[in-house]
This record gives sequence, C-alpha cells and structure tokens, in this order.
Amino acid sequence: MSETHSVTVPLTRWQGDRGSYHLVEIEGETAEAIALHARLHRLEFGQRRGFGSVKVMAQIGATRWKSSVFPDKSGGWILLVSKKVMRAEDLGAGDEVSVALELL
Repeated sequence: MSETHSVTVPLTRWQGDRGSYHLVEIEGETAEAIALHARLHRLEFGQRRGFGSVKVMAQIGATRWKSSVFPDKSGGWILLVSKKVMRAEDLGAGDEVSVALELL
C-alpha cells in the first residue's frame, strides 16, 4: 500500500558544474515520513536504493511523473523538477508549488 503526502514549497534554482537545476526541498513531517519509508524499505529488502533515494510518483498541478527524492544533509529530501514539468505548469524559480508525493 502506498502513502501520499502533500507540501507547498518554493521552487529553487540551483547552479551546478554541469548546468542549472530546479528543485524543491521537502522538510518537516513529510521528510520524516519519507525517511521512515526508506528505513522500512531497507529492512524489507536488505539494501538501500542508490544515493539513499526513495521512488515517488510526483504531481504538480495536472502534471504527474515518476521520479525519486534524494536525502540532503539537513535531514530533508530533494525532488528535482524537470524543464518539461516547469513548462507544462508555467513555473519559474521562486514560485510556490504544491507537490503531491506518492511513496512507492
């Protein structure tokens, strides 16, 4: 059985060596739920996913896509938002976005 969590967070632009990325940072109760899901997955399957990621079905507006969230050093999680999603939902850096995450 999967569980779904929703958060409203700002869309952030991050500049890396290989280009820029847009992402949302997930913290608080939703981050704790994702961490618990990751621990249960590790107990059930005996291993963790690459980079400690958790597979999700993400949705912003009417756009839904399969992705992963990645842990960050602060205890939160990072979801990358592709240019395709940003164009479909007319988003830009700094916009507040409502994100629904179904933990897979």
